[in-house]
Amino acid sequence: QLQASGGGLVQPGGSLRLSCAASGFTFGSYAMSWVRQAPGKGSEQVSAISSGGGTRYADSVKGRFTISRDNAKNTLYLQMDSLKPEDTAVYSCAKLPAGWITNLYEYKGQGTQVTVSS
Repeated sequence: QLQASGGGLVQPGGSLRLSCAASGFTFGSYAMSWVRQAPGKGSEQVSAISSGGGTRYADSVKGRFTISRDNAKNTLYLQMDSLKPEDTAVYSCAKLPAGWITNLYEYKGQGTQVTVSS
């Protein structure tokens, strides 16, 4: 099970930190990702982290977002800084099929709404 939290309304240039609590599997053995979907658009893998801590970011968020994980707490994080209106979307965390990063996910949890607006 994956439960994301931490979303909300923030002004452009602001910051938010998303969290994802994982349960039901060996969290530290799997790569994880954050996926977002904006109204009327397809889903996009924003960032991913391997079981070993390697990371990947979409070009649209490089330098602004930071993904991390705490295997002791079975928790995935996404620190989002310098937020832009185009970052507005529902953000969900996803479990990838193996320990390395792939474009496809095995399971995606319920998301949290992030709205960037003045």
